[in-house]
Amino acid sequence: MSNAPPNALNANANLIPITSVEQFQATLSSDLTRISLINFWAPWAAPCTQMNAVVAELAKKHPALLVLNVEAEEQADIAESFDVEAVPSFVVLRGHTLLARISGADAPALTQAIAKHLSAPPAPAPSNKTPTQQPPSNETPEELEKRMRGLMNQRRVVLFMKGTPEEPRCGFSRKISTLLREHAVDFAHFDILSDEDVRQGLKKLNDWPTFPQLIVDGELVGGLDIVQEMIASHKGDSVARIRLLDNGREIPFGLRVTRAPTVARPDHMKVAQIDQKFSRIIMLHGMALQCLKS
Repeated sequence: MSNAPPNALNANANLIPITSVEQFQATLSSDLTRISLINFWAPWAAPCTQMNAVVAELAKKHPALLVLNVEAEEQADIAESFDVEAVPSFVVLRGHTLLARISGADAPALTQAIAKHLSAPPAPAPSNKTPTQQPPSNETPEELEKRMRGLMNQRRVVLFMKGTPEEPRCGFSRKISTLLREHAVDFAHFDILSDEDVRQGLKKLNDWPTFPQLIVDGELVGGLDIVQEMIASHKGDSVARIRLLDNGREIPFGLRVTRAPTVARPDHMKVAQIDQKFSRIIMLHGMALQCLKS
């Protein structure tokens, strides 16, 4: 008997299996006033079988609810963007706004969260004025930014990761640190799990909502996908360099690229040619940034 959750073809039209980042983005963005439930599951996890049935019943009971079934390991980009580290995990959204998270096989909590948010009226549209937020510690925002930039410039190549290269705390951090070492890259590292202020501050400073983050000469290059893309595109290149787009400098790094993918910030960054794969990641992260807890 299959452990896969029911899909929209044999159950409800509002119960949709996600098979790609593009489908996920398009489906979630189709109605920004609708309540959505994202079910992160895995076929090998017994609790997911039980919770998949609960999710199917919720979809049947609440036709207005959009339910997206995401197999976490098959859609790793999506899972990482929502900081999913275990299954089953559930995220409740209205449009792109995070309403609730439920971890584990807690059917009552999930049922209550769905009932609560389906019955609640939509929040008023945000004003153009950005609210002032208190800093999360005794540091002022300026002091935190100065400290983060110091960390980003402690060495020419810096990896912000979960854990350390010797004891990584997530699969993405383990993979990227292994790749850097395999290509003889001299890099410093910082465990973002040891400092929540830095963890949240870097997401905002670099316009990048997930970790690991690879920094070169004080500027964000990207995460695991970007490094893998660079290596795959230039395997065997003996020159081994990264070319920075901002001023055309070249620095020793362990691989060569003809164009460095970068996060597009139109207020001060130049337009760069970005390949199709990176564009998909940018689309996903542009949405997910609003969903992550601040």
